[in-house]
Amino acid sequence: MNDITNTFSALGLSEPLCRALADSGYVTPTPIQTQAIPKVLTGRDLLGLAQTGTGKTAAFALPLLDLLAANPKRPTARSMRALILAPTRELVVQIAESIGKYSQHTRTRHTTIFGGVGQGPQVKAMSQGMDIVVATPGRLLDLVEQRLVRLDSIEFLILDEADRMFDMGFIRDVRRIVKLAPKEGRQSLLFSATMPKEIEHLAMEVLRDPDRVAVTPQVVTVERIDQRLYFVPTAAKRSLLADLLADAAYSRVIVFTRTKHGANRVAEQLEKGGVVASAIHGNKSQGARQRALQGFRDGEVRVLVATDLAARGIDVPEVSHVINYDLPVEPESYVHRIGRTARAGAEGIAISFCDGSERSALKAIERLTKRPLTVVGNVEASPEDRARHEHSDVRAPRGGRPQQNRSGKPSSHGKPSGHGQSRPSHQPAPGGPAALAAAVAGRERPVTAPSARCAAAATARRAPPADRSSPGSLIPA
Repeated sequence: MNDITNTFSALGLSEPLCRALADSGYVTPTPIQTQAIPKVLTGRDLLGLAQTGTGKTAAFALPLLDLLAANPKRPTARSMRALILAPTRELVVQIAESIGKYSQHTRTRHTTIFGGVGQGPQVKAMSQGMDIVVATPGRLLDLVEQRLVRLDSIEFLILDEADRMFDMGFIRDVRRIVKLAPKEGRQSLLFSATMPKEIEHLAMEVLRDPDRVAVTPQVVTVERIDQRLYFVPTAAKRSLLADLLADAAYSRVIVFTRTKHGANRVAEQLEKGGVVASAIHGNKSQGARQRALQGFRDGEVRVLVATDLAARGIDVPEVSHVINYDLPVEPESYVHRIGRTARAGAEGIAISFCDGSERSALKAIERLTKRPLTVVGNVEASPEDRARHEHSDVRAPRGGRPQQNRSGKPSSHGKPSGHGQSRPSHQPAPGGPAALAAAVAGRERPVTAPSARCAAAATARRAPPADRSSPGSLIPA
């Protein structure tokens, strides 16, 4: 047995799982795997604090597969032995794909249940029962209410990304599912990137005397990711993004926007400029989202433009850059975003655009990460930028009836298109007439677009970092 298998064997995993890990090229366990796997194998409930990109899926899927194999049973019709709940369709698919790799040398059967597609294949898969079901809460409850799926035989219940399920308005559905599952003889695991009071209360409801493991996002963020910041008015963000993407080093990029309409608009603008881009968000069909993700994985799509909710299922290696076109309202979402470019221990680069109206969001991010972002430029909006932005802002859709979640309350991902978009800032950013007044010497890659803005950036690379407290600066001293 080789060193790879021995490393995972030391955690107590069985030979078939270790062989599958070796086949898939997994070298060493991540910190969350090292902490969680032995504890789960003891049969204890577990509360895990870990963000995506830390190897969390394997931390619960591997011991689950081992425990199921150690006590083989034939699930009854329409039932399951283990249920894994996740907030998005993409994350459900990602978890199922991982389980498929890990279980290749076992007889464990698994399936997925999620909305956005016809329920027929899901109902057929469940007719004979399943060992593991990975599901989103809404579609699962739909099938339960139709008596097409039963929850009375669950031995293992796993809640993944519990904080995001709360943000998306699924917490009531989750509580209903927990009540329908057996209370006795059930092992439960709950993973969350953050631990607000609501998730603490949910953990108390779901878990009994749990063990705890934690891999804090602050440590991950500071150690692995080069975080850069441009002060730029909203009107100039489009041009700045185009200039950055003129550099071939930006080879596989995820751009985050605050709204679904914003994601569509940025992707359309990039396509018009000759950059292959796709948008992914909750209004896209499941097929469209999967095609966009697959194209991004295969390298056919260079830029994926995403909203926070859709991005939770994105697990793509070798993402060169993450660009925050809009800063998130919740600082924790910033951590999740930039983690896309530092998967499985790799280093990454995250670039954030900050308009004057986003200063409070920036301060919240820097408080959470306990370090200031490195300012690499101050950008002014040209008259053309402002005119173009004002024209597109007039044409942006307004109003509309907010979407609702299953509880009947407006959901955070169902805001009217265009809601929350930053208004153009007509106050010039510091830095004089040049588009970029300063850039950090040494670390900042020169932008190679043949525009005056990029020429100024290349010249400014020899200048010291932009002064955050200089007169006119967007961030006070």
